[in-house]
Parts: sequence; C-alpha cells; structure tokens
Amino acid sequence: MSVARSVERFGSQLGGALTYPFRSGRRTLAAGVVAIVTYVLLVLSTFPEMSMQMLGAGLHWFDETLVLLTQNTYATNGAAGLGMIVVYAGLTGVAVVNTAGQVRTMGVSSASDLVGVLPGLVASGCASCGAGLLGFLGFAGAMAALPFHGDLLRVGGIALLLGFLARSGDPRQCSV
Repeated sequence: MSVARSVERFGSQLGGALTYPFRSGRRTLAAGVVAIVTYVLLVLSTFPEMSMQMLGAGLHWFDETLVLLTQNTYATNGAAGLGMIVVYAGLTGVAVVNTAGQVRTMGVSSASDLVGVLPGLVASGCASCGAGLLGFLGFAGAMAALPFHGDLLRVGGIALLLGFLARSGDPRQCSV
C-alpha cells in the first residue's frame, strides 16, 4: 500500500470517527456531557490540593473553583495549553461515544473484542491529565520537571486519541 493511500485512508477513517457522534442528537448530547465532565476533571486535577480544599468546604464552591482553575491554567499554560485541554476533552467525548457505538454494533463476544476498545479508553483516561495525576499521587517534583507545563503529555494524549479514532473509524462501518 502506498503512503498516499495510507494517508488518505487515515483521513477518511478519522473523518468518519469524528462525525459519527454528531449524526444523532442523542450521541451529540452524550459526547458533550462526556467532554464537559472530562474538562472539569482535567481542570480540577491541575491544582488538586486547592480543588480538594474548596470542594471539601462545600459544593457551593464548585463554580468558583472551576473558574479560578481555568484562569490559573490559562495564566500558566497560555491559550495553547487551555486549548489543548478543551480539544482533548472534546476528543474524549467522541472516543467514548464511538466506543459505545462499537460495542453496540459489534457486541462484546469475547475478551479479545474488548481489548480492541481499551486503547481509546486508556488514552482518554490518563494521557492528558497525567500532569494532574502526578500531583494527586504526590509526585510534585516530577510535575516540576515536566517541560512546557505538561503540554507534551497533552499533545501525546491528543495523538493517541486521534490514532485510536482513525484506526476505529465510523463504528457503523466494517473496516475489513
């Protein structure tokens, strides 16, 4: 297979995967909810101590905590860092809806079927919020050693999600 054909197939599969959630109102809503929840978790994990203290004082501090940590993310990482978090959250919503579509369309007949779905869930669960997870786990020194405020982890997470989506394509179509 030529390189041009491989790139064309990659683009076609990725396009199918990215448009699948937006062909139904229910899937669009599901992707949006997952994206919002992912964004909230990613932003809250940027400064876990503050998040736990503010939310421990009461859930009425949730909106203020979210706004403050979004502003903090923008101040420390800039528009590019905040934009990557938003893109990552959106791609996570798409990946989760596509994974649910694959399971619904093809079913999970064995453990090997489920293994094909796991890369998208693992990528959406850890790669972007890796910097925040390091803080939650007590590795603040490791966070300080990360170049570009953890943006490379976010780029890696976005690349993993795009690769997963391109590999899986539209869940309604068989790629074999």
